[in-house]
Amino acid sequence: MTNSELKEFLDEKVTLYNNPKFIESDPIQIPKQFSLKEDIEIAGFLTATIAWGNRKMIISNANKLMNFMGNSPYDFVMDHESHHLEKLSPFVHRTFNGDDCKTFIQALQNIYKNYNGLEDVFTMHQNENSMQNSISEFKKIFFETQHLQRTTKHISDPNNGSAAKRINMYLRWMIRNDNKGVDFGIWKSISPSKLSCPLDVHSGNVARKLGLLSRKQNDGKALLELDTNLRKMDATDPVKYDFALFGLGVFEGF
Repeated sequence: MTNSELKEFLDEKVTLYNNPKFIESDPIQIPKQFSLKEDIEIAGFLTATIAWGNRKMIISNANKLMNFMGNSPYDFVMDHESHHLEKLSPFVHRTFNGDDCKTFIQALQNIYKNYNGLEDVFTMHQNENSMQNSISEFKKIFFETQHLQRTTKHISDPNNGSAAKRINMYLRWMIRNDNKGVDFGIWKSISPSKLSCPLDVHSGNVARKLGLLSRKQNDGKALLELDTNLRKMDATDPVKYDFALFGLGVFEGF
C-alpha cells in the first residue's frame, strides 16, 4: 500500500472500532460505571494497572477491586483508615496482589491530598511532543509514600526503555475527546497530540505487518518509531490509530 492507501485503510478501521460497541469487551467499561471525575480517574488508573492478560479476567478482577472499595473509589482513597485496607488483602491479579493494592491506595491519597490529583501530576512534566517524561516523573511522585520495592514494577518507566503500554492506554482514556463515546476526554490540560500508542503484542504485530514498525521488541524505542509514523498520518490525534491496530489484531487476526 502507498502511504495514502495505508492511511485510508487505517482510518476506516478507526471508524469501525472507535465506537461504544468497543466498550463491551474492553476494560474501559470499568471507569464507565462512574460519573464523578475523580472516580473515573481512579477507577481507570487501577483498571489500567492490571490490564494485562485475559481481558475477561481483567474486567472481572477490576470489578472485584471496585467492590472492595464500596464502588466509591475516590471516597475510599481519601477517607480510608489503615484497617479499611485489609479489605484489599485477598485481591490478586497475576503478580499484582493485595499488598500492592494497599500501596497504590496510599499513593493515590498522597497525590490527591498534596498534588491536586492525577491530572495535575501528569500535566506538570509534559513535554512539547510527548508524555513519556511525564510518565517517568509520575512514577517518582507515586512512590514517594512508603512502599514495598516489589510494587514499583507495576508502574513502567519510559526513561528505562519501557513502552509503558498500560499508562499510555490510561492517558488515552483520560485525554482523547472525539465525542465517539469511548475515551473520556476529561483532562483538558494535555493535548491529544502528545499521546503515544499503547504498544502491546497485538498492536505491535499489526504495525510490523503494515510497515509502521521495524523494531522487533515492544520497547521504548519501538514506541518512538511507531509514534513517529502515526504522527505522519495524524499529528493532532495520532493515538486514534490504536483502535485500528488493536482491532485488526484482536478482532480480525490480521
